[in-house]
Amino acid sequence: MKAIILTTAGGPENFLLAELPKPVPGPGEVLIRIAAISINPIDWKTRSGKGAWPLVAQIQPLVLGWDVSGVIESVGPDAGHFLPGDSVFGMVNYPGSGGCYAGYVTAPASQLAKKPEHISHGQAAATTLAALTAWDALFTHGHLASGQKVLIHAAAGGVGHFAVQLAKNAGAHVAGTASAEKADFLRGLGIDEHVDYKNEDFSTRVQDVDLVVDTIGGDTFDRSLKTLKPGGLIVTLPSGYVDDPAGKAAAGGRRGIHVKVSASATNMQHLAALLENGKLIPHIDREFSLEQMADAHRELQKGRTTGKIILYP
Repeated sequence: MKAIILTTAGGPENFLLAELPKPVPGPGEVLIRIAAISINPIDWKTRSGKGAWPLVAQIQPLVLGWDVSGVIESVGPDAGHFLPGDSVFGMVNYPGSGGCYAGYVTAPASQLAKKPEHISHGQAAATTLAALTAWDALFTHGHLASGQKVLIHAAAGGVGHFAVQLAKNAGAHVAGTASAEKADFLRGLGIDEHVDYKNEDFSTRVQDVDLVVDTIGGDTFDRSLKTLKPGGLIVTLPSGYVDDPAGKAAAGGRRGIHVKVSASATNMQHLAALLENGKLIPHIDREFSLEQMADAHRELQKGRTTGKIILYP
């Protein structure tokens, strides 16, 4: 099978197209013939020597990639209810090497959900790591409830545009930061308040917030604390890592936690149901072939992506 391997940490020019043996599923695993993958900031950070690099640096040949949609070709022992021919999607083998920059990948059946029939493989691949991250931030850890107010930073990005939709579906009042040119996009997602972070101070515009989802960190974290109600919660994500968010938030009578996404078939099934009924719509910004992985990484690393970048083998 064709695969994109990473020879050493560094720039996207370190990716190489290679031929590798097709993997064989082990116990509890399935073999997926990949139809589409998506990439996230953790991809380029790992490629550059940060992110998950310490976990995967010794793996050779190293194939990155965690977001996949495709068709099951074969199943290993005890792979649950999945059968050859099933279309599935999920975030797989995270935070290990992943293995999705290829034509095939083996994945634990426990990390997958069946793809809704009317959803394309590209849309499904988009609704994986970023969507799971948004779900975990809002519900698994944020316990967002109807009638509450949430502030989402980088609201038009991969995690952000899912978080806006999920929060609206939950009955929350949603405020979000993004550039002025993305205001119409966010209004289309149903956002209640858009703040142009380049020209407005969100900490004075948005107040009485129950939950902040912070993908940026730094000064954004500090100013976000000013928007929270007493006892309110700020959830920081790896892209906006902050040292001791709990301690910093507690000093002002607020709460803070740092969240890393977890693979979950149950949460993937929640996302599949929302995709099925049209309540969650992934936005695909750019599409590339697998051979264009270096170009896709360069585009993602600019930090201006609206929604997701998808690649096809």
